[in-house]
Amino acid sequence: MPTRVHAIIVARPGPSSRAQLLRTLDALTLQTQRPDAVTLVVCGDGTAARESDAVARIVEGIIEARSSTSFAAAVRLAMPRVAEGAAVWLLAQDTAPHPHALAQLAGALERSPSAAIAAPKLVDVDNERELVSLGVTMTRFGRSVDLVAGELDQNQHDGRDDALGADIRGMLVRGEVRERLLPDPALAGADEGLDLGVRARLGGGRVALAPNARISVSPDGPAALPQGAAQRAYVTRVAQLHRRLAYAPAPVVPLHWLTLLPLALWRTIVHLIGKRPAAVLPEWGAAFAEMVKFGGVARSRRGIRALRTASWASIAPLRITRGQLRRRLDDGHGSEGGAVSELNFFSGGGAWAVLGALVVSAAAFTSLLAWPAIGGGALLPLRDTVAALWEDAAWGQRGLGIDLIGPADPFAGVIAVIGSMWPAAPSFAMVLLWLAALPLAVLGGWFAATRLTDRGGLRIFGGVAWALAPTFLTALIEGRPAAVLLHLLLPWLFHAAVVAHRSWGAAGAASIILAAVLACAPSLAPAIALLWLLALIVVLSRAWFHGAVRLLWLLVPTAAVFAPLILRQVQRGDLWAVFADPGFPWAGPQVAADAMGRLLLASGFPTADLAGWADVFGPAVAAWAPLLIVPVALLALAAAVAPRWGAGITLLGVAMTGLATAFMAVGVIVTFAQGVPVEIWPGTGLSLAWVGLVGAAIVTLDTAITMPGLRVAAVTVAGLSLAVCAVPALTALHAERAVLTNGPDSTLPAYVAAEARGDREISTLVLTPQNDGGLAIEVVWGASATLGAQTTLQSTATEPPGTDASALAVDLLSARTFDAPSELAALGIHFVLLDQVDGDESDVARAFRIEAVTALDQRAGFVKVGETDKGVLWRLDAEPRERAELTSAQAGTGHTVTTVILIVLFAALLLAIPTRASRRAARAQSRIVGRSPEEPIVLPSRTEHPIVHGEDEEPTEDEEPEEDGEPAEDDDAGETPEHDDALEAPEQDQPDEPEQNASDLPPEENPDDQEKDR
Repeated sequence: MPTRVHAIIVARPGPSSRAQLLRTLDALTLQTQRPDAVTLVVCGDGTAARESDAVARIVEGIIEARSSTSFAAAVRLAMPRVAEGAAVWLLAQDTAPHPHALAQLAGALERSPSAAIAAPKLVDVDNERELVSLGVTMTRFGRSVDLVAGELDQNQHDGRDDALGADIRGMLVRGEVRERLLPDPALAGADEGLDLGVRARLGGGRVALAPNARISVSPDGPAALPQGAAQRAYVTRVAQLHRRLAYAPAPVVPLHWLTLLPLALWRTIVHLIGKRPAAVLPEWGAAFAEMVKFGGVARSRRGIRALRTASWASIAPLRITRGQLRRRLDDGHGSEGGAVSELNFFSGGGAWAVLGALVVSAAAFTSLLAWPAIGGGALLPLRDTVAALWEDAAWGQRGLGIDLIGPADPFAGVIAVIGSMWPAAPSFAMVLLWLAALPLAVLGGWFAATRLTDRGGLRIFGGVAWALAPTFLTALIEGRPAAVLLHLLLPWLFHAAVVAHRSWGAAGAASIILAAVLACAPSLAPAIALLWLLALIVVLSRAWFHGAVRLLWLLVPTAAVFAPLILRQVQRGDLWAVFADPGFPWAGPQVAADAMGRLLLASGFPTADLAGWADVFGPAVAAWAPLLIVPVALLALAAAVAPRWGAGITLLGVAMTGLATAFMAVGVIVTFAQGVPVEIWPGTGLSLAWVGLVGAAIVTLDTAITMPGLRVAAVTVAGLSLAVCAVPALTALHAERAVLTNGPDSTLPAYVAAEARGDREISTLVLTPQNDGGLAIEVVWGASATLGAQTTLQSTATEPPGTDASALAVDLLSARTFDAPSELAALGIHFVLLDQVDGDESDVARAFRIEAVTALDQRAGFVKVGETDKGVLWRLDAEPRERAELTSAQAGTGHTVTTVILIVLFAALLLAIPTRASRRAARAQSRIVGRSPEEPIVLPSRTEHPIVHGEDEEPTEDEEPEEDGEPAEDDDAGETPEHDDALEAPEQDQPDEPEQNASDLPPEENPDDQEKDR
């Protein structure tokens, strides 16, 4: 006897929906076995449906529901109209069954008495040869997996007749169990068919697949998953969490509920490592939503309990195993599309170039090998412990001044990272940095050159040219740590940022490096912002929306680390102070803000001595030194007419931006050191200009000069010119022309350093008579004034920050009678040090210092320790008060600021961590930026793999390559399984992260979905 069938169609209003509905109704009229009754549920205004003659001819009744009604809730509204014993056919406006679909489904139920549900084969409405779904299963920990999706239908799966579940669209539910097998509204619209299959199994039935029953579906109907990536991730996760709570044994449900937020945190980390940041907010939203859904969970559990006659063991055979999932998601090797681009760091000579630079560095800085610390210029010792280094990098009490509380300079975080690399003696890390600076610069320049050329020789030239930049060598011999670190970081920023629009991995790495770059040189912020804005405009103009989102992320870590300092400077009314050079303010030599100074800047030299040439050869010969930069400059200018002119002009724009930054920065004063104005160092702008100059020169050599002999000659001339230009700087330390010194271990006397060993809270009032008759005061906490403790809150202040001790210091050296030790002790002062100015001391300063010694010797309560190489030291006889602790409000602010910064940086770090999928996707892209298909292919050497390059322009959105393959999450990141063995420990053999086919990618990264969106 034929099965009586009642079809329920769920539709939404709108012109496109109406067209889909009419197609579905027409398909019902063509069925070889027509349904006995059809009920239409309109989620929204049903006026158009009621007035349609086509609807009236087929539909026995129309139910109008709220527009927010879900598919599951709509089906439940129609159930009272279904006749007793009739099977229910679940359809939507976009599910158009083929003529034999219902007959095949009904036949599947008749042939299999154990089948509670018959599920059809779903095909794409626009391409009926493409499979959409034929069966659904899940992992041991509840992740739903489509057995078939996105494949070409060649009847290869028609032999399958059993599955754990299926897509709910087109399901035929047997009449005897229809009341107990209704879609669950608490699932939020995802995995409803899988849930029905699981409950059918628990009730002793099963889902019978009917591959011959074909139904065409579209991706935007009421029963389909949402098309938005974030919304799809949200509903999918809500369904998974709900099933976990509904399926688990009763004693385990509270455990599941308690682990919702910790699991959300863990999965956030997994999403970031898997390069899926768009899934983070939906993850937390789903966790919070499920935490408050007590009624929905209770109803689902009651429904399962009322139906269940079988054990959970009946589910296990139909689950997908870890190995099966891995094989399904892993598309194997060789998927790079023929665009594999090897680095060839060793075979291409990069390693030898770095090794050669290390030999040159050891020869140029031989003395440093025996130094325990490095000083001179803007160099200072570091803290004695790693904990103190990071304390200086956090919001709180600063290491200078009295009661100076506020944000640390971001540069302090960079110093903390460097010091942590040698925990036993953090100051020695700066010595190692100076010794490794040249090879690190060559390494960075070599990697940056890999974005511009495949030729090993040109990559070596790029690394050497970057290391021999005059501004870099000047910073090395003058002891400017911020400028040295900036120059070492810039090529890595270039290497990551130029492809940041391609992948989240590159965007994450570039965002961290950008924060470090601006921490070392805030004056580069306007130039970087301009370049970033131009890149964003280009990306948006080409409709690379995913790339635009990645570019937006680049600024997030920088904004997080700079926001506290910017807010404090705005409160002080001195926003320009944000651009001050970080670290120890040192008024070292640099070009003047006049025509001659700007001419020297335009030639690449930040100081008037032309990187030591004037000191070695005299001003007359040094005036010709800029000619040594001319070969590189000429090669760079030719890039504008080279075959790869787009990249050449862009790099020349970078060079001009950096040069303009140097021009604007020279002569600008926002910092003061002991009352002496300190100008912003213009060399940071020249470092940025050198990126564009060397890059443009490489573009010319790679594309414009096609004759090998001429290319070798040009590289030789340019390289030798830079090497000759660098000779005075590289020999400066041996010729005693550098300001670098051995140490000191402390800027305070050894007695104070010993008392403050271990970073004890010991404070020293340092008084320094000035050559103009003034008095400079400074309060130093700990064993020394350190590089990480420096703060622009003090160096840029126009009035004393924190507690003002200037009046007390002046009275201390005057004839005024007062209880000086008690007042100093009330401020927490332990020692008073009378220092002298660096360099030549004027007669006025010398006389002032002698009078100060006499005045302090005559004051009661001061115990003279003695004269030291750091000055004359006194110890207070009174007991100083302990340094005040932060108030609860201040401590809360500090913890909040630190936590937010760490979270943002941690997220960026997780995005930057490469995965196997991201590496494979990166290899599938041409490493060269801006290469046109007309350019000749560089043949590899015998030791290299073949390299084939295609067009490196960003592909259209539907072809956008992703470095962000989704790692297999079949164990749901260690979550508890959703059945009776829920208390078992998760498996320990975590698989590697398999790459996925396009159909397996997350919604926001699926090129096929992107095509459908358009």
